Amino acid sequence: MKFLAAASFALCTMMGHAVAGQTTPVVVELFTSQGCSSCPPADKLLSELAQRDDVLALALHVDYWDYIGWADSFALPEHAERQRRYAHKGRRDMIYTPQMIVNGEADVVGAHALPLSEIIARYKAQPPAVALSAERDGTRLSVLAEALTPVKPDMTVLLVRYVASRSVEITRGENAGHTLDYVNVVDSWQVLGHWDGAAPLTLTAEIEGPRPAAVLVQYPGPGVIVAAARVD
Repeated sequence: MKFLAAASFALCTMMGHAVAGQTTPVVVELFTSQGCSSCPPADKLLSELAQRDDVLALALHVDYWDYIGWADSFALPEHAERQRRYAHKGRRDMIYTPQMIVNGEADVVGAHALPLSEIIARYKAQPPAVALSAERDGTRLSVLAEALTPVKPDMTVLLVRYVASRSVEITRGENAGHTLDYVNVVDSWQVLGHWDGAAPLTLTAEIEGPRPAAVLVQYPGPGVIVAAARVD
């Protein structure tokens, strides 16, 4: 009983700290391609967003432009599928690059900085629905989450891994002759678990290698991202 009481107190203390310091970043996913001539301005805009603490900027490279002359070296088929599912969820008829999805919900043409800034500001003004923290200790990842307001059940907890920066020399296709710089290039997704929000969530997972990482709490669909945290 003493052990259980101590463990419960420790959990409450950690969650209290998470709530007190809650600063959930706004998640911006850029669907982009090395073979798309319209994408470099959006890639540059994402690199600017990546410097902000209040934004989690992620580059999701897609493969559906590979046929026009240059195969994107970062593209994953699941990124195009994620974009299609976003389109279906949002009742949009098509997918394209560059496209940014903000907090799993709002969409904007990737290089349009003004409407994107307004959308980010709108989400920043909303009170957080979930307090989330993610900490790394060697190869052990610890995730804590607690609902701050009533939430719908069936949220998915995702681990996203990405490469902080890469440069690519393009020799064919629409961007031939250019060396393009990329930031926060997503290279893996992992479902850590599911959560109904009724009670605080605690989970652990293995996390390998030094690459940056973030944890998202998102409704299925994929739907709205209710919380995000960079892995410390």
